[in-house]
Amino acid sequence: MFRRAQQPTSNTGIEQFEHLAGGGETCGDFVYPPTKGRSSVGTSGISLQFEIIALVVLCLVLAADLLYVTKRPHIPSMKEAGIFVSVYIGLAIVFGGLVWWQAGPQLGQEFYAGWITEYALSVDNLFVFIIIMARFSVPRKYQQEVLMFGIIIALILRAIFIVLGAAIIEQWSWVFYIFGAFLLWTAWNQLKDEDEDDESGLVKKLTAKMPISKEFDGAKLRTVVDGKKLFTPMVLVFVTIGMTDLLFAFDSIPAIFGLTKSAFIVFTANIFALMGLRQLYFLLGGLMNRLVFLKHALSFILAFIGVKLVFHALHENNLPFINGGQPLDYAWLDISVGLSLLVILGAIVIATVMSLWSPWGKRAAANAEAAELAEAADRASHDDR
Repeated sequence: MFRRAQQPTSNTGIEQFEHLAGGGETCGDFVYPPTKGRSSVGTSGISLQFEIIALVVLCLVLAADLLYVTKRPHIPSMKEAGIFVSVYIGLAIVFGGLVWWQAGPQLGQEFYAGWITEYALSVDNLFVFIIIMARFSVPRKYQQEVLMFGIIIALILRAIFIVLGAAIIEQWSWVFYIFGAFLLWTAWNQLKDEDEDDESGLVKKLTAKMPISKEFDGAKLRTVVDGKKLFTPMVLVFVTIGMTDLLFAFDSIPAIFGLTKSAFIVFTANIFALMGLRQLYFLLGGLMNRLVFLKHALSFILAFIGVKLVFHALHENNLPFINGGQPLDYAWLDISVGLSLLVILGAIVIATVMSLWSPWGKRAAANAEAAELAEAADRASHDDR
């Protein structure tokens, strides 16, 4: 069905993006003619036919998932959630195998590394969604719709960031210094809990003059109370989740561009990472409080990718005030995708094991659960007043 594309001989893992108009195109050491007259090869050596079919199928799957949620708002059972999550993970693994077959092990490993990183960041996003749902007391029956909204907004924002990121990287390779520094800063902030309160305060400022009802009216954004048209608290939920998605997109896209330069791989890895996130929310449930060391693993992963980006920037350096504008030609600056994949997987596995089975993890989980119960009680007493 698909014709396997010819492989680039470059082993750097840095593929060139297609030019939108005029001139030739490059992929590794190969030079393609202008886009006009060439239709068999897409970006990064993957066949254009494969790219188009893959994106169409993924969009159809997301559309079907959205229709399923809107037509049948309900609380999924553990069995239903488990089946959906397993299917989506299986699809991602199969897709990575197809990419491996189409474009070779380099891009295959890049997809898996990108997907696992984005999946871990998406689970972190899920933690924040849980906090938002609890803070606004969203009825459990309608949480699926809220989650689906969050996923769609996340995809739209990430698609925009991917296009911008690809264009920036194409024009200015030194931007990797900025991406690397940003990820190192994000890794440090990942260990702190200050952003949540700042974000909540900003939402209050944005919605201060909006007439908002005290009660939800299903999943509606508008309702009528005593003859007056008011917004429901669902508006606050959507605004908060939209802002959360924006912040996570800022972290997510530089991170995956540190693993691959293929816009197609970046976008599909993000789609697969967000697939099944809605069902994962209900599957994990109370387990989220147990994964206390996940943020430490994510902090380590972001720091590792940040260092990798800085190393790559040095390896491709053209800034005149660094080494006289010449690249630093040291082998240790080139961190392979295989090593990156092992580091990312290792960090997640170690964090999960320590969270679930170590004495420190059990103690931290108990403290986190107690703090959450105290916060819920405080919120309830405040509402009564």
